[in-house]
Amino acid sequence: MAFLHSPPCAGAPAPGPRASLRRLLPALFLAVVSVWVVPVASGAEGRFEVRSAEAELIDGVYYLDARVQYRLSADALDALEAGVALTLELQIEVNRQRRLLPDQNVAKLTQAYQLQYHALSDRFVVRNLNTGEQESFATLFAALNQLGRIVDLPLIDAALLDDGGRYRARMRAVLDTRAFPGPLRLLVFWADGWRIESDWYSWRLDR
Repeated sequence: MAFLHSPPCAGAPAPGPRASLRRLLPALFLAVVSVWVVPVASGAEGRFEVRSAEAELIDGVYYLDARVQYRLSADALDALEAGVALTLELQIEVNRQRRLLPDQNVAKLTQAYQLQYHALSDRFVVRNLNTGEQESFATLFAALNQLGRIVDLPLIDAALLDDGGRYRARMRAVLDTRAFPGPLRLLVFWADGWRIESDWYSWRLDR
């Protein structure tokens, strides 16, 4: 797991490649707007994985517990260290299974979180974009670990499901880049290190 560090103090050795990249980011964004960009591969790939997920029926409502592993790419880490807020989404669906027809979607839920590094306080802030609640963490590892723990998330009211129906839920984790500023969004389009999403993880909803 990579960690971010505060800027070096006076008299410290010359900054490395990552610090140099932070200083060049504004100029790079402007260059992206004015010239054709050649696709660039990420130096280190990111990876999201849904490790487990299950929904328990309590008082007529299904509540989701899940574990997600987040590993950011080198591109995403550089942007985070430069002050760019990252949005991580959990995309969840509930589908009714049908024998001779494609499954029917009955519910969709998006749970979104914003991850941002505050250089002044040297803290990582996680904000739940659905509720507005936020927490801060001393390390990136702690922030990502908390993001990966989904506990008692309301999923769907059981009254919306037919008693005789067979239902499956599925979810995936995605790095959402749609909220980025225009120049950065154009850069992201060409960079492989920004296309991070997990496979769909599917499970049965027990009635």
